[in-house]
Amino acid sequence: MSKYFKFFEIAYLIIAVVFIVETVLRWNSEPNKAYIFLAFSVLAVFMYFFRKKYRKRFEKHEKKE
Repeated sequence: MSKYFKFFEIAYLIIAVVFIVETVLRWNSEPNKAYIFLAFSVLAVFMYFFRKKYRKRFEKHEKKE
């Protein structure tokens, strides 16, 4: 189960990188869309750290039992 959690953590980082690239590409031509992509990239990075913390807590709880 932990492998799936780790996979989704990495997926959030990949999504964040894609959104950052889109932000850079659209910065001059479409600034409103660039801000939306920037917000999604920040959200994806936040979700990475949130999921990582949750996975470690879950693993710690499994070791107790």
